[in-house]
Amino acid sequence: MSKFQIGLLVVFGVFIAIGVAFFALSKGGGGQTTSNVVIWGTMSRGVFSQSFSKLPISKDDTFKVSYVEKPAESFDEDLLEALASGGGPDLIVISQDLIIKYRNKIFPIPYQTISERDFKSSFVEEAEMFLMSDGIVALPLTIDPLVMYWNRDIFTNAGISTPPLYWDEFFDLTKKLTIRAGALNLERSTVAMGEFSNIQNAKEILTTLIFQAGNPIVEWQYNKFVSTLSDRRGEPISPANSALTFYTEFSNPTKAFYSWNRSLPDAQTSFVAGDLAVYFGFASELDYVRRKNPNLNFDVSIMPQSRNSGRNTTFGQLYGLAIIKNSKNIAGAYQIARALTTRESVAAFVENLKLPPPRRDLLAELPSDQFLSVFYKSALWARGWHDPDPEETEVLFREMIESITGGRVRQEQAIADTHGRINLLLEGK
Repeated sequence: MSKFQIGLLVVFGVFIAIGVAFFALSKGGGGQTTSNVVIWGTMSRGVFSQSFSKLPISKDDTFKVSYVEKPAESFDEDLLEALASGGGPDLIVISQDLIIKYRNKIFPIPYQTISERDFKSSFVEEAEMFLMSDGIVALPLTIDPLVMYWNRDIFTNAGISTPPLYWDEFFDLTKKLTIRAGALNLERSTVAMGEFSNIQNAKEILTTLIFQAGNPIVEWQYNKFVSTLSDRRGEPISPANSALTFYTEFSNPTKAFYSWNRSLPDAQTSFVAGDLAVYFGFASELDYVRRKNPNLNFDVSIMPQSRNSGRNTTFGQLYGLAIIKNSKNIAGAYQIARALTTRESVAAFVENLKLPPPRRDLLAELPSDQFLSVFYKSALWARGWHDPDPEETEVLFREMIESITGGRVRQEQAIADTHGRINLLLEGK
Protein backbone atom coordinates (compact mmCIF):
# COMPACT_ATOMS: atom_id res chain seq x y z
CA MET A 1 0.00 0.00 0.00
CA SER A 2 1.39 3.42 -0.98
CA LYS A 3 2.05 6.25 1.51
CA PHE A 4 -0.72 8.22 -0.21
CA GLN A 5 -3.24 5.40 0.33
CA ILE A 6 -2.20 5.03 3.97
CA GLY A 7 -2.56 8.79 4.49
CA LEU A 8 -5.97 8.74 2.84
CA LEU A 9 -7.17 5.93 5.09
CA VAL A 10 -5.96 7.84 8.14
CA VAL A 11 -7.86 10.96 7.07
CA PHE A 12 -11.04 8.96 6.39
CA GLY A 13 -10.60 7.22 9.73
CA VAL A 14 -10.45 10.56 11.55
CA PHE A 15 -13.61 11.79 9.79
CA ILE A 16 -15.46 8.54 10.59
CA ALA A 17 -14.40 8.69 14.24
CA ILE A 18 -15.57 12.28 14.52
CA GLY A 19 -18.85 11.43 12.84
CA VAL A 20 -19.50 8.52 15.21
CA ALA A 21 -18.67 10.71 18.21
CA PHE A 22 -20.96 13.51 17.00
CA PHE A 23 -23.78 11.00 16.50
CA ALA A 24 -23.27 9.47 19.93
CA LEU A 25 -23.32 12.86 21.62
CA SER A 26 -26.45 13.96 19.82
CA LYS A 27 -28.46 10.85 20.88
CA GLY A 28 -28.64 11.77 24.57
CA GLY A 29 -30.57 9.42 26.84
CA GLY A 30 -30.32 8.12 30.36
CA GLY A 31 -27.13 6.86 31.84
CA GLN A 32 -24.94 8.91 29.53
CA THR A 33 -21.78 10.42 30.98
CA THR A 34 -21.37 14.19 31.11
CA SER A 35 -19.22 15.79 28.43
CA ASN A 36 -16.95 18.44 29.99
CA VAL A 37 -15.98 21.32 27.70
CA VAL A 38 -13.64 24.12 28.78
CA ILE A 39 -13.62 27.41 26.86
CA TRP A 40 -10.97 30.12 27.09
CA GLY A 41 -11.51 33.67 25.90
CA THR A 42 -10.96 37.34 26.67
CA MET A 43 -14.69 38.03 26.84
CA SER A 44 -15.95 39.00 30.29
CA ARG A 45 -16.94 35.95 32.33
CA GLY A 46 -20.06 37.83 33.42
CA VAL A 47 -21.14 38.50 29.84
CA PHE A 48 -20.49 34.89 28.84
CA SER A 49 -22.40 33.48 31.81
CA GLN A 50 -25.32 35.85 31.34
CA SER A 51 -25.58 34.96 27.64
CA PHE A 52 -25.03 31.24 28.12
CA SER A 53 -27.68 30.97 30.84
CA LYS A 54 -30.36 31.98 28.31
CA LEU A 55 -29.58 29.09 25.97
CA PRO A 56 -31.14 25.60 25.87
CA ILE A 57 -27.66 24.04 25.91
CA SER A 58 -27.13 25.43 29.43
CA LYS A 59 -29.96 23.17 30.67
CA ASP A 60 -28.59 20.07 28.95
CA ASP A 61 -27.13 17.71 31.56
CA THR A 62 -25.19 15.97 28.81
CA PHE A 63 -22.71 18.85 28.86
CA LYS A 64 -20.83 20.76 31.50
CA VAL A 65 -19.42 23.97 30.01
CA SER A 66 -16.79 25.95 31.90
CA TYR A 67 -15.67 29.38 30.69
CA VAL A 68 -12.31 30.84 31.76
CA GLU A 69 -11.74 34.56 31.21
CA LYS A 70 -8.12 35.32 30.27
CA PRO A 71 -6.37 38.71 30.02
CA ALA A 72 -5.66 39.54 26.38
CA GLU A 73 -2.02 40.38 27.13
CA SER A 74 -1.27 36.94 28.61
CA PHE A 75 -3.66 34.76 26.58
CA ASP A 76 -1.01 33.49 24.18
CA GLU A 77 1.52 32.65 26.88
CA ASP A 78 -1.09 30.99 29.09
CA LEU A 79 -2.35 28.86 26.21
CA LEU A 80 1.11 27.72 25.14
CA GLU A 81 2.05 26.80 28.71
CA ALA A 82 -1.19 24.89 29.23
CA LEU A 83 -0.84 22.95 25.98
CA ALA A 84 2.80 22.16 26.70
CA SER A 85 1.81 20.60 30.02
CA GLY A 86 -0.92 18.51 28.42
CA GLY A 87 -3.79 20.66 29.66
CA GLY A 88 -5.59 23.71 28.36
CA PRO A 89 -9.05 24.37 26.95
CA ASP A 90 -11.14 22.44 24.46
CA LEU A 91 -12.32 25.62 22.73
CA ILE A 92 -10.90 29.12 22.41
CA VAL A 93 -12.55 32.34 21.31
CA ILE A 94 -10.19 33.50 18.57
CA SER A 95 -10.06 36.63 16.40
CA GLN A 96 -9.43 36.46 12.68
CA ASP A 97 -5.97 38.02 13.05
CA LEU A 98 -4.78 35.05 15.11
CA ILE A 99 -5.73 32.33 12.63
CA ILE A 100 -2.24 31.95 11.19
CA LYS A 101 -0.51 32.22 14.56
CA TYR A 102 -2.67 29.46 16.09
CA ARG A 103 -3.23 27.45 12.91
CA ASN A 104 -1.22 24.41 14.00
CA LYS A 105 -3.03 24.30 17.36
CA ILE A 106 -6.55 24.24 15.89
CA PHE A 107 -8.58 21.23 14.79
CA PRO A 108 -10.38 22.15 11.53
CA ILE A 109 -14.03 21.13 11.24
CA PRO A 110 -14.29 18.94 8.11
CA TYR A 111 -16.39 20.23 5.22
CA GLN A 112 -18.21 16.88 5.36
CA THR A 113 -19.63 18.11 8.68
CA ILE A 114 -20.39 21.73 7.69
CA SER A 115 -20.31 22.45 3.98
CA GLU A 116 -18.63 25.53 2.58
CA ARG A 117 -21.95 26.45 0.94
CA ASP A 118 -23.84 26.36 4.25
CA PHE A 119 -21.12 28.37 5.98
CA LYS A 120 -21.13 31.14 3.35
CA SER A 121 -24.93 31.30 3.40
CA SER A 122 -24.95 31.68 7.17
CA PHE A 123 -22.18 34.18 7.89
CA VAL A 124 -20.83 37.53 6.67
CA GLU A 125 -18.13 37.63 4.05
CA GLU A 126 -15.30 38.35 6.50
CA ALA A 127 -16.09 35.03 8.19
CA GLU A 128 -14.74 33.28 5.09
CA MET A 129 -11.30 33.94 6.57
CA PHE A 130 -12.09 30.94 8.77
CA LEU A 131 -12.32 28.67 5.71
CA MET A 132 -9.12 26.77 5.02
CA SER A 133 -8.27 24.06 2.52
CA ASP A 134 -8.65 21.32 5.15
CA GLY A 135 -11.74 22.63 6.93
CA ILE A 136 -13.26 25.41 9.05
CA VAL A 137 -10.92 26.71 11.75
CA ALA A 138 -13.56 28.61 13.75
CA LEU A 139 -17.31 29.23 13.89
CA PRO A 140 -18.20 32.97 14.03
CA LEU A 141 -19.66 34.32 17.27
CA THR A 142 -19.39 38.13 17.20
CA ILE A 143 -18.00 40.92 15.03
CA ASP A 144 -16.67 44.34 16.06
CA PRO A 145 -16.50 46.76 13.10
CA LEU A 146 -14.55 49.99 12.89
CA VAL A 147 -16.91 52.99 12.74
CA MET A 148 -16.75 56.78 12.82
CA TYR A 149 -17.58 58.67 16.02
CA TRP A 150 -18.28 62.36 15.48
CA ASN A 151 -18.87 65.33 17.76
CA ARG A 152 -22.28 66.82 16.94
CA ASP A 153 -21.62 70.13 18.69
CA ILE A 154 -18.43 70.82 16.73
CA PHE A 155 -20.17 70.06 13.44
CA THR A 156 -23.30 72.05 14.34
CA ASN A 157 -21.36 75.12 15.48
CA ALA A 158 -19.52 75.11 12.15
CA GLY A 159 -22.81 74.92 10.25
CA ILE A 160 -22.19 71.36 9.02
CA SER A 161 -25.24 69.13 9.25
CA THR A 162 -23.85 65.68 8.44
CA PRO A 163 -20.60 63.73 8.90
CA PRO A 164 -18.42 62.97 5.87
CA LEU A 165 -19.32 60.02 3.66
CA TYR A 166 -16.09 60.09 1.63
CA TRP A 167 -12.45 60.54 2.59
CA ASP A 168 -11.84 63.47 0.26
CA GLU A 169 -14.38 65.53 2.23
CA PHE A 170 -11.84 65.78 5.05
CA PHE A 171 -9.71 68.20 3.04
CA ASP A 172 -12.37 70.92 3.26
CA LEU A 173 -13.61 69.75 6.65
CA THR A 174 -10.26 70.33 8.35
CA LYS A 175 -10.20 73.93 7.13
CA LYS A 176 -13.54 74.54 8.86
CA LEU A 177 -13.11 72.57 12.07
CA THR A 178 -9.42 72.58 13.01
CA ILE A 179 -8.27 75.42 15.27
CA ARG A 180 -4.56 76.21 15.05
CA ALA A 181 -2.51 78.04 17.66
CA GLY A 182 0.45 79.16 15.61
CA ALA A 183 2.15 77.18 12.87
CA LEU A 184 2.45 73.85 14.69
CA ASN A 185 0.17 73.84 17.73
CA LEU A 186 -3.43 72.63 17.55
CA GLU A 187 -6.18 73.70 19.94
CA ARG A 188 -8.77 71.52 18.25
CA SER A 189 -8.34 68.80 15.64
CA THR A 190 -10.67 67.55 12.97
CA VAL A 191 -9.32 64.04 12.58
CA ALA A 192 -6.55 61.95 14.13
CA MET A 193 -4.51 60.61 11.21
CA GLY A 194 -0.92 60.83 10.05
CA GLU A 195 0.81 59.50 13.17
CA PHE A 196 0.72 56.18 15.00
CA SER A 197 1.78 56.28 18.66
CA ASN A 198 -1.10 58.46 19.91
CA ILE A 199 -3.81 57.15 17.59
CA GLN A 200 -5.80 54.17 18.83
CA ASN A 201 -6.56 51.81 15.95
CA ALA A 202 -3.99 53.46 13.64
CA LYS A 203 -3.16 50.08 12.11
CA GLU A 204 -6.85 49.33 11.50
CA ILE A 205 -7.52 52.79 10.02
CA LEU A 206 -4.63 52.40 7.59
CA THR A 207 -5.74 48.84 6.82
CA THR A 208 -9.20 50.16 5.93
CA LEU A 209 -7.68 52.73 3.57
CA ILE A 210 -5.52 50.07 1.91
CA PHE A 211 -8.51 47.73 1.52
CA GLN A 212 -10.58 50.51 -0.05
CA ALA A 213 -7.71 51.30 -2.41
CA GLY A 214 -7.84 47.71 -3.66
CA ASN A 215 -5.14 45.73 -1.81
CA PRO A 216 -5.93 42.79 0.55
CA ILE A 217 -2.47 43.06 2.24
CA VAL A 218 -2.16 39.25 2.38
CA GLU A 219 -3.63 36.62 0.07
CA TRP A 220 -3.38 32.91 -0.74
CA GLN A 221 -1.03 32.24 -3.66
CA TYR A 222 0.74 29.06 -4.73
CA ASN A 223 -0.53 27.13 -1.68
CA LYS A 224 0.70 29.67 0.86
CA PHE A 225 -0.13 33.09 2.28
CA VAL A 226 1.96 35.94 0.84
CA SER A 227 2.10 39.70 1.35
CA THR A 228 0.62 41.88 -1.39
CA LEU A 229 1.37 45.20 0.32
CA SER A 230 3.73 46.54 -2.33
CA ASP A 231 1.76 45.13 -5.29
CA ARG A 232 0.43 47.69 -7.76
CA ARG A 233 -2.64 45.60 -8.59
CA GLY A 234 -2.70 46.97 -12.14
CA GLU A 235 -2.45 50.60 -11.01
CA PRO A 236 0.36 53.08 -11.82
CA ILE A 237 0.76 53.69 -8.06
CA SER A 238 0.34 50.90 -5.54
CA PRO A 239 -2.86 51.05 -3.45
CA ALA A 240 -0.77 51.03 -0.27
CA ASN A 241 1.19 54.03 -1.54
CA SER A 242 -2.03 55.95 -2.25
CA ALA A 243 -3.44 55.05 1.17
CA LEU A 244 -0.27 56.11 3.00
CA THR A 245 -0.06 59.38 1.07
CA PHE A 246 -3.57 60.27 2.18
CA TYR A 247 -3.08 59.09 5.76
CA THR A 248 0.14 61.01 6.38
CA GLU A 249 -1.11 64.29 4.85
CA PHE A 250 -2.94 65.19 8.06
CA SER A 251 0.22 65.31 10.18
CA ASN A 252 2.09 67.58 7.77
CA PRO A 253 2.14 71.14 9.24
CA THR A 254 2.84 72.66 5.83
CA LYS A 255 -0.54 71.46 4.54
CA ALA A 256 -3.75 73.47 4.85
CA PHE A 257 -5.48 70.38 6.27
CA TYR A 258 -2.89 69.76 9.01
CA SER A 259 -4.87 68.24 11.89
CA TRP A 260 -2.71 66.01 14.09
CA ASN A 261 0.72 65.62 15.66
CA ARG A 262 2.36 63.21 18.08
CA SER A 263 2.52 65.75 20.94
CA LEU A 264 -1.27 65.70 21.36
CA PRO A 265 -3.09 63.46 23.86
CA ASP A 266 -4.20 60.15 22.39
CA ALA A 267 -7.09 60.27 19.93
CA GLN A 268 -9.68 58.60 22.14
CA THR A 269 -8.92 60.91 25.08
CA SER A 270 -9.08 63.95 22.78
CA PHE A 271 -12.46 62.90 21.43
CA VAL A 272 -13.92 62.21 24.86
CA ALA A 273 -12.67 65.63 26.02
CA GLY A 274 -14.43 67.33 23.09
CA ASP A 275 -11.17 68.39 21.40
CA LEU A 276 -11.42 66.09 18.37
CA ALA A 277 -14.24 66.29 15.84
CA VAL A 278 -13.93 62.77 14.38
CA TYR A 279 -12.63 59.60 16.00
CA PHE A 280 -12.31 56.22 14.30
CA GLY A 281 -13.04 53.52 16.86
CA PHE A 282 -14.58 50.10 17.21
CA ALA A 283 -18.25 49.54 17.96
CA SER A 284 -17.16 48.04 21.28
CA GLU A 285 -15.79 51.44 22.38
CA LEU A 286 -19.26 53.00 22.57
CA ASP A 287 -19.88 52.25 26.25
CA TYR A 288 -16.43 53.55 27.20
CA VAL A 289 -17.03 56.87 25.43
CA ARG A 290 -20.42 57.21 27.12
CA ARG A 291 -19.03 56.45 30.58
CA LYS A 292 -16.02 58.74 30.31
CA ASN A 293 -18.09 61.77 29.31
CA PRO A 294 -21.88 61.40 29.74
CA ASN A 295 -22.32 64.99 28.52
CA LEU A 296 -20.52 64.51 25.21
CA ASN A 297 -22.92 65.17 22.33
CA PHE A 298 -21.79 62.61 19.76
CA ASP A 299 -23.09 60.16 17.20
CA VAL A 300 -21.70 57.29 15.16
CA SER A 301 -21.66 56.75 11.43
CA ILE A 302 -20.23 54.31 8.92
CA MET A 303 -16.56 54.64 8.02
CA PRO A 304 -15.87 57.07 5.16
CA GLN A 305 -15.37 55.44 1.78
CA SER A 306 -13.27 56.01 -1.32
CA ARG A 307 -15.23 57.39 -4.27
CA ASN A 308 -13.26 55.06 -6.54
CA SER A 309 -13.80 51.87 -4.57
CA GLY A 310 -15.96 49.19 -6.10
CA ARG A 311 -17.35 48.08 -2.74
CA ASN A 312 -18.02 49.56 0.69
CA THR A 313 -15.43 48.43 3.21
CA THR A 314 -14.38 48.83 6.81
CA PHE A 315 -12.13 46.83 9.08
CA GLY A 316 -13.79 44.33 11.39
CA GLN A 317 -12.52 42.31 14.32
CA LEU A 318 -14.23 38.94 13.95
CA TYR A 319 -14.38 36.45 16.82
CA GLY A 320 -15.11 32.75 16.52
CA LEU A 321 -14.95 29.49 18.46
CA ALA A 322 -12.04 27.23 17.51
CA ILE A 323 -11.46 23.64 18.62
CA ILE A 324 -8.05 22.95 20.12
CA LYS A 325 -6.31 20.07 18.35
CA ASN A 326 -5.00 18.62 21.63
CA SER A 327 -8.46 18.53 23.21
CA LYS A 328 -9.43 15.18 24.71
CA ASN A 329 -13.04 15.96 23.84
CA ILE A 330 -13.06 17.17 20.24
CA ALA A 331 -16.57 15.86 19.59
CA GLY A 332 -17.99 17.61 22.65
CA ALA A 333 -16.15 20.82 21.77
CA TYR A 334 -17.68 20.70 18.30
CA GLN A 335 -21.18 20.23 19.70
CA ILE A 336 -20.78 23.23 21.99
CA ALA A 337 -19.27 25.38 19.22
CA ARG A 338 -22.26 24.57 17.01
CA ALA A 339 -24.71 25.24 19.85
CA LEU A 340 -23.14 28.62 20.68
CA THR A 341 -23.21 29.86 17.08
CA THR A 342 -26.84 29.15 16.23
CA ARG A 343 -29.18 32.05 15.52
CA GLU A 344 -30.62 31.97 19.05
CA SER A 345 -27.23 31.76 20.75
CA VAL A 346 -25.53 34.50 18.74
CA ALA A 347 -28.52 36.77 19.36
CA ALA A 348 -28.08 36.27 23.12
CA PHE A 349 -24.37 37.06 23.02
CA VAL A 350 -24.59 40.17 20.85
CA GLU A 351 -27.44 41.52 22.97
CA ASN A 352 -25.17 41.52 26.02
CA LEU A 353 -22.07 42.64 24.12
CA LYS A 354 -23.95 45.42 22.26
CA LEU A 355 -22.23 44.29 19.07
CA PRO A 356 -23.58 43.21 15.68
CA PRO A 357 -23.89 39.51 14.85
CA PRO A 358 -21.86 37.79 12.11
CA ARG A 359 -24.93 35.78 11.07
CA ARG A 360 -26.69 36.97 7.93
CA ASP A 361 -30.16 36.02 9.17
CA LEU A 362 -29.77 38.28 12.22
CA LEU A 363 -28.22 41.15 10.26
CA ALA A 364 -31.27 41.12 7.99
CA GLU A 365 -33.32 42.42 10.93
CA LEU A 366 -32.08 45.99 11.39
CA PRO A 367 -32.48 47.14 15.03
CA SER A 368 -34.20 50.41 15.94
CA ASP A 369 -31.31 51.49 18.19
CA GLN A 370 -29.53 54.42 16.51
CA PHE A 371 -26.05 53.06 17.22
CA LEU A 372 -26.69 49.37 16.57
CA SER A 373 -28.22 50.12 13.17
CA VAL A 374 -24.87 51.62 12.11
CA PHE A 375 -22.97 48.69 13.61
CA TYR A 376 -25.14 46.16 11.75
CA LYS A 377 -24.54 47.87 8.42
CA SER A 378 -20.82 48.09 9.12
CA ALA A 379 -20.69 44.37 9.95
CA LEU A 380 -21.74 43.53 6.40
CA TRP A 381 -18.93 45.72 5.05
CA ALA A 382 -16.27 44.36 7.40
CA ARG A 383 -13.09 42.76 6.17
CA GLY A 384 -9.88 41.54 7.76
CA TRP A 385 -6.57 40.06 6.65
CA HIS A 386 -4.55 36.99 7.54
CA ASP A 387 -2.19 38.69 9.94
CA PRO A 388 0.81 36.46 10.77
CA ASP A 389 1.35 38.08 14.18
CA PRO A 390 -0.79 41.09 15.28
CA GLU A 391 1.77 42.38 17.77
CA GLU A 392 4.66 42.16 15.32
CA THR A 393 2.74 43.77 12.46
CA GLU A 394 1.62 46.55 14.82
CA VAL A 395 5.32 47.37 15.17
CA LEU A 396 5.87 47.09 11.41
CA PHE A 397 3.03 49.50 10.63
CA ARG A 398 4.25 51.97 13.25
CA GLU A 399 7.80 51.88 11.90
CA MET A 400 6.52 52.27 8.33
CA ILE A 401 4.48 55.37 9.17
CA GLU A 402 7.08 56.98 11.41
CA SER A 403 9.89 56.39 8.93
CA ILE A 404 7.80 58.22 6.31
CA THR A 405 6.64 61.12 8.49
CA GLY A 406 10.17 61.45 9.90
CA GLY A 407 11.62 61.66 6.40
CA ARG A 408 14.03 58.78 6.99
CA VAL A 409 12.88 56.61 4.10
CA ARG A 410 11.06 57.18 0.84
CA GLN A 411 7.47 56.01 0.98
CA GLU A 412 7.82 53.29 -1.67
CA GLN A 413 10.86 51.90 0.13
CA ALA A 414 9.06 51.89 3.48
CA ILE A 415 6.20 49.93 1.91
CA ALA A 416 8.61 47.49 0.24
CA ASP A 417 10.44 46.93 3.53
CA THR A 418 7.19 46.24 5.38
CA HIS A 419 6.03 43.96 2.55
CA GLY A 420 9.19 41.89 2.91
CA ARG A 421 9.00 41.71 6.70
CA ILE A 422 5.37 40.55 6.57
CA ASN A 423 6.46 37.76 4.23
CA LEU A 424 9.15 36.73 6.70
CA LEU A 425 6.54 36.53 9.46
CA LEU A 426 4.26 34.48 7.19
CA GLU A 427 7.17 32.09 6.63
CA GLY A 428 7.64 31.77 10.38
CA LYS A 429 10.96 33.62 10.45
